[in-house]
Amino acid sequence: MALLNILRYPDPRLHTVAKPVATVDDTIRRLADDMLATMYEADGVGLAATQVDQHIRLVVMDTSSDRSQPVVLINPEITARSAEMKRAEEGCLSVPTIYDDVERHAQVTVRALGRDGEPFEMTVDGLAAICVQHELDHLLGKVFVEYLSPLKRDRIKTKMIKKTRDEQGPRR
Repeated sequence: MALLNILRYPDPRLHTVAKPVATVDDTIRRLADDMLATMYEADGVGLAATQVDQHIRLVVMDTSSDRSQPVVLINPEITARSAEMKRAEEGCLSVPTIYDDVERHAQVTVRALGRDGEPFEMTVDGLAAICVQHELDHLLGKVFVEYLSPLKRDRIKTKMIKKTRDEQGPRR
């Protein structure tokens, strides 16, 4: 498995809308495996293909406490949302070190194809519900900071640009 480069906000590629996966084949399974390895290495709980510059409807996640329950969602669609909303702190591998509260549905049902290409449905709440909604937003080209006020979003954008410049070092 290979570790993939995670795009960082405000990279414009994060705003690309993902296309459906036509066929679940070895290439897609290998990408899902590489995304899981990348997510675990970065200490994340979810990763969308958009974040690794692959603009297809593919998400991986693992919200288990011991990191032993990986889930692969191919062409995921939320089919039901609870009326109840919950506000919780979110972070994102594409916006490292930034955390803020976002309001999401407390429970969602998602239908997708698994790594094996077989359809399945799952209903989740808690962290898993937050993760599903967060990652599916990525597939629509939306980053969690877009739920924040324009002032907060601008501050985060400025901070991320500065951080990227600092990491790249002085220009010659």
